[in-house]
Amino acid sequence: MTPSTVRYIASPEDLGTFCRQLRERKRFALDTEFVGEDSFVPRLELIQVAAEGLCAVIDFPAIGSLDSFADLLHDQEIEKVVHAGRQDLELFYSHTGRIPGPIFDTQMAAAMVGYGTQVAYANLVQRVLGTKLEKSHTLSNWSQRPLSREQIAYALEDVQFLLPVYEHLLAKLEVLGRLDWVKEEFARLSFRLGEGAQDARLRYQRIRGWDNLKPRSAAVLRELVAWRDDEARRRNVPRGRVVRDEVLMELARRVPSTLALLKATRGLHASEVDRNGEAILEVIGAGLALPKSDWPEIARTSKPEPETAGLVDLLQAVLKARALEMEIAPSLLASSADLQALVEARQDPTSLDVPILHGWRRKLAGEMLLQVLEGKVSVSIDQKSGKLKWI
Repeated sequence: MTPSTVRYIASPEDLGTFCRQLRERKRFALDTEFVGEDSFVPRLELIQVAAEGLCAVIDFPAIGSLDSFADLLHDQEIEKVVHAGRQDLELFYSHTGRIPGPIFDTQMAAAMVGYGTQVAYANLVQRVLGTKLEKSHTLSNWSQRPLSREQIAYALEDVQFLLPVYEHLLAKLEVLGRLDWVKEEFARLSFRLGEGAQDARLRYQRIRGWDNLKPRSAAVLRELVAWRDDEARRRNVPRGRVVRDEVLMELARRVPSTLALLKATRGLHASEVDRNGEAILEVIGAGLALPKSDWPEIARTSKPEPETAGLVDLLQAVLKARALEMEIAPSLLASSADLQALVEARQDPTSLDVPILHGWRRKLAGEMLLQVLEGKVSVSIDQKSGKLKWI
């Protein structure tokens, strides 16, 4: 790629021409640059695109609308290649009301073929292509205009190597017979993104520690989080600018009933109490008044018995050994909480809904773990290799 081959698109007419050319391709690499510090929805600044014979930076503020590019984002005949693309996809959802697709996420695919969980883009490019990226504009101000040549070059690096990496990963997936696996993961990602974007009242579940609250307090937290979303959107500021997550957790635990008690809450700014104190108290009261049937369900896990803890450790060891054998990240298969749930439901696992018991995960490791719990598979250590083996 040379400067002459890069297009800087800053008008609707140029974008339309570029989109018509892009529509002739089967896939394109996609990335964005945005500024999220000062607004409720991060401000989209640049869209970087690379395809066979095409490479462009789209200046979104200069154009003001996605227009025909939105049609490409949702064209099911054109694959969109991203790396760790969750934020990019959520940003496009905020502008179009739909999750782009179909997608191919190189970070997720890399975990499927032995590159480890959540491998960084620069790391993956270096390992696959032997190219070291210059990450010199990580904290660049993408809202300034004009952008420097260095900024544009940096932004384009995020898509310039995506398609060669894609080709490499695709070949490995096909050799290993895991293409269907990764497609299943992409479909799950798109479903979760769409579900999460449509149901804002579930956002409280993203707050760390919410499931340690009592159910009634969790109901209060849910109402507070929903109120904060509305307030942040109205003021067009980040959620944390209104009230931080940890402060909402404290309010849900303590449920203050007066302005004086609100002002005594650590981390809650006096200016916010002056602005919205009465509203916050009203929301807390509404949460407390909800009937028990409207409280969130919280799965309580008691401290595991020594036998149960030992079984979880055994399943963890088997899972890691199986993942090592198959050259796949073990965390991609199951979490410790999943294994704990599997052990606790070992008498009737058919009612359990965890990823390890579905799709490719079940075929790869889930069935084996069930057989270990049922005593149908014996686990031991190979004396020569020191590795786990099962019979």
